Amino acid sequence: MAAGQVIDEDSELALQHAIAARRLASRIAVVREAVGLAAYAAGDWTTAIAELRTYHRMTGRQTHLAELADCERALGRPERAIDLFRGADKDTLDKAGAIELLIVAAGARGDLGQHDAAVAMLQVKELTTDADADWAARLRYAYADALLAAGRREEAREWFSRAAAADEDGLTDAAERLLELDGISIEGDDDEDDDEGTSEAPTDADARAEADDDRDDFDDERDDDFDDERDENNARNADARDDDARDEDDARGRDEDGDDRADADGVPGNAFLDDDESDDDSDDDDDLDDLDQDVDAGIDEDDDRAVKGDDADDDELTGSGVGGTDADLAATDPATRGTGAKGTKA
Repeated sequence: MAAGQVIDEDSELALQHAIAARRLASRIAVVREAVGLAAYAAGDWTTAIAELRTYHRMTGRQTHLAELADCERALGRPERAIDLFRGADKDTLDKAGAIELLIVAAGARGDLGQHDAAVAMLQVKELTTDADADWAARLRYAYADALLAAGRREEAREWFSRAAAADEDGLTDAAERLLELDGISIEGDDDEDDDEGTSEAPTDADARAEADDDRDDFDDERDDDFDDERDENNARNADARDDDARDEDDARGRDEDGDDRADADGVPGNAFLDDDESDDDSDDDDDLDDLDQDVDAGIDEDDDRAVKGDDADDDELTGSGVGGTDADLAATDPATRGTGAKGTKA
């Protein structure tokens, strides 16, 4: 399968291939095994546990207990790793699988702080025999690490040395750990550290410069925003002042118009604030009063003329003998005309 071909070079890609195969053949045990191992290599501990347990149920085998225990330990559950070691049927396990499960269980003891118990677990006969086995270097390395954690430095150095001798393929870092215990540092490592420090220095300077630029940009933007806000406030205040000035001018104009009308009519300016209907009613009342006066004057004038006429008639009647005096009658009598008032009859 493609997953098995790239699992050592690209575990993530191997996992993707295995999952694609599972979608096509989820009931095939070897496919589920491939998914579990690829997930274990990629560090997907939960998927690895689920798939490897499924593989065990489908086949009835326990060939990957070490991987399951290591996943439990990686998830922070060392007790479950120890339980897997205790519950394993060691007779059905091959030598390599049993040794790997033992190493994981000892590491779980160390995770719990039980370093002496971890040392005791690893003191098995395979530790001193089968030096050419594939698992020999790993077993000796785990034992040396447990001794160092328990504070047994000299013994740890001896077993790191044995592990380095057995590790011809360089599967462990036993040689580096041995040199570290001897207080020897590799010159190449120091040079690499210096190079890393030198390369990081410009990076830090660049980062600081970039941070300064960002801060300057932020300050500029803040100043621009402040200027814009200030201009907007000034414009708003200017508009408000213009509106107040216009309102004041309008009010002053209305007051002057009211005063002019008041002076023209002899009425206080506030009189023009009355309703039009009140003005109309006052005008109507004035017209009615004038009309009544005119009518009364006409009647009086007619009466005067009538009285004067009557007096004239009376005077005319008196002058013509109607109700007149004797002198008046005598003057009009032809017999006495020319004799005077004292004349006698012949």
